[in-house]
Amino acid sequence: MKHPRRGSGRLRVLTAGAACALFSAALLVSPAAADPVADTLQPLESATSENGSRITRIEKDSDRELRVYVHSASMDREIQLDVTRPADTSEPRPTLYLLNGAGGGEDAASWRLRTDAQDFFKDKNLNIVTPVGGKWSYYTDWKQEDPVLGLHKWETFLTKEIPPLIDAALGTNGVNAIAGLSSSGTSVLQLAIAGGGLYKGVAAYSGCAQTSDPIGHEFIRVTTEVWGGADDVRNMWGEPDDPTWVEKDPYVNAEKLRGLELYVSNGTGLPGRYDTLDGPEIDGNAGKLANQVVVGGVIEAATNYCTHNLHDRLNELEIPATFNFRDSGTHSWAYWQDDLKDSWPVLQKALGL
Repeated sequence: MKHPRRGSGRLRVLTAGAACALFSAALLVSPAAADPVADTLQPLESATSENGSRITRIEKDSDRELRVYVHSASMDREIQLDVTRPADTSEPRPTLYLLNGAGGGEDAASWRLRTDAQDFFKDKNLNIVTPVGGKWSYYTDWKQEDPVLGLHKWETFLTKEIPPLIDAALGTNGVNAIAGLSSSGTSVLQLAIAGGGLYKGVAAYSGCAQTSDPIGHEFIRVTTEVWGGADDVRNMWGEPDDPTWVEKDPYVNAEKLRGLELYVSNGTGLPGRYDTLDGPEIDGNAGKLANQVVVGGVIEAATNYCTHNLHDRLNELEIPATFNFRDSGTHSWAYWQDDLKDSWPVLQKALGL
């Protein structure tokens, strides 16, 4: 359900204790000519990013589906990108960077495995790029390597290393948008700000735009440490009073979202049409349903709080955005599949399609 702008723009208040309880319950190259990979899947040796990141190999799964492997200089390892080509590659096309959630696509919780996104995009003229990796990282640059989660420099990777490589390898037109869900619903807002015009549009589904206040900090701590098993969330952005927490806060830095095409969605956490025994992926399993309703309900209620705060903040700044506040729904894939489709007109406009 679409809501018009409203609210005073003041941050909604929730105590840190309540938040804890809540979560405890639960390249420097120009775009190339169109379709340079049509006749060969060899890496383009001339395509490198500013810091020396490069494509190491390209594998073809089908006429439209590629796996592009990139050596990330900042993380000193090879990262897989799942790529879907445009329906028509006769001319340069734009690119949508579609991020997975907390598991980074390293598990079964991915756009490819849990939604019909590939079918939805099959008749559309754009490149889809999804990195595989970065679980529990928030797709950001961590200050130091975490003993459990490893070295993360995902902001550098997504804003500086792979865009010029993708532009060269796929013959794009250099126009980009980005979308993500759950924890990456936070990340896509941060990346749009850090990208300085790299992305023309953003879609965030069930994310929390706050990072620097006690509530936002606790959300991130629980996600990385409790669920992700990180050794210490301070490896990410330092102590709670480190200015990096504010620097990365989309709510605080909302002014920098001005001029972007914005779509933000969230459910209430109350059971909705997909939270039934015959719902998608429930298959009559009462245990799965209970987990989706209880844990997924708690998480979605928390992100709903954040999303209303962002709505009020953008309203206060008179920054246009499309908000979809669903009247029910938990933190689960069937709703995000709907949100992706609902956000398409906004992304389509951003991509010039």
